[in-house]
Amino acid sequence: MKTLVHRALLPGLALVLFIMVGGNQAFCADFVVIANPDSGIEKMSKDDVVNIYMGRYRKLPSGIKAMPIDLNTPISEKTKFYASMVNKELPEINSYWARLTFSGQGSPPRQADSVEQVLEIVSNNKGAIAYIDRKKLDKRVKVIFDSTP
Repeated sequence: MKTLVHRALLPGLALVLFIMVGGNQAFCADFVVIANPDSGIEKMSKDDVVNIYMGRYRKLPSGIKAMPIDLNTPISEKTKFYASMVNKELPEINSYWARLTFSGQGSPPRQADSVEQVLEIVSNNKGAIAYIDRKKLDKRVKVIFDSTP
């Protein structure tokens, strides 16, 4: 009887542990927030980044009009970014922006289809900021917020 319980429970327990560890890794933040090198900002706080992405601030600390860029790929950087920065899931973020848009109080960040498009937009616009996986950085942009402690 004891062996039967172990055989039945052990695979289930292993699956739960795998999901917990894998789930945590999926939400581990390893992204950076980037800006144009001519944006006039060197670093931004987490609160500043959140306030720009949630439409509360419309300008960068340098006074330039902010243009936050969202990746249009829900699974990956976008999920990690919003989970880490505002502790919200994408449906909650979409609902938030639907309310603000409907009431005329703001519009969501501009959408980009790929990291390459994000890099192109940021490198060509002084007010653009975006989040990308750290591994995809290039010299056209600079890091203004790092998600790792």
